[in-house]
Amino acid sequence: MGIPYFPGCTLSTTAKNYDTSGRAVAKALGMELEELAEWQCCGATFPLVLDDSMALIAPTRILYQAQQAGERVTTLCAICFNVLRRSQALLDRDPEMLDRIKWFTEQEYSGVEVTHFLGILRDDLGWDNLSKLVVRPLKGLRVAPYYGCLLLRPHDEVGLDDPESPTIMHDLVRALGAKVVDFPYNIECCGSYLTVKEPQVSETMSRDIVSSAREHGAQVIITACPLCQFNLDYPQRETESGQTGNEIPVLYFTQLLAIALGLPEETWGLEDNYIGLDVAAIEE
Repeated sequence: MGIPYFPGCTLSTTAKNYDTSGRAVAKALGMELEELAEWQCCGATFPLVLDDSMALIAPTRILYQAQQAGERVTTLCAICFNVLRRSQALLDRDPEMLDRIKWFTEQEYSGVEVTHFLGILRDDLGWDNLSKLVVRPLKGLRVAPYYGCLLLRPHDEVGLDDPESPTIMHDLVRALGAKVVDFPYNIECCGSYLTVKEPQVSETMSRDIVSSAREHGAQVIITACPLCQFNLDYPQRETESGQTGNEIPVLYFTQLLAIALGLPEETWGLEDNYIGLDVAAIEE
């Protein structure tokens, strides 16, 4: 089954391991993530000024390219998902804005469904079917799903899961045979773009999240957002002062999937994570 796929900028540069593991997982599950023939940056942020038609041109052009490829488009990046999903929602409810964008781009756009790959796993494949495909059950591994902000909110536009009590990655972890670690910071903001402007603020927020997961017994944290992954992973890196020994690997959910499905190590991309995962220890 071919699925039109928008990788986005980050998954084509600093988060290639997310893209590589995602494509490999999809293929192993009988799907093919078919990259859009043409695409550019989605803008990375949804415009806060609702009449800012110029900021909507980039995401609308992506949606147009997706329309040329099929009836829906999927992405792995939570940021891209948020921008595209909210842009689609705005264009659906604002015909005047849609007409303005079509005039600017000289492209006819009528609409396309925007999905996240997690949603495809849940709604198209199903957790029971996924569990039957696991060849390396992650029994005993304590995994903390971290959702962050953009994958879930605002709910009326994004609508992937309950924004206060999400379960989609919890169910994924269970399907892989691992133990879910629920912790109170799993929907808190990691600091997002503050990592560029105010890195100390972002680092403090991220450390609180990691500490909360650790205190609740997590051995691994998984996420669906490349910025969240960086913000939680990078501050734990080895520095001149060394490490504490309490570091927790922060993986993309696709990396954990690739391991559980028994895919080759080169598809995992763990070498690009600052804090590595001892896969051999899981199997002991």
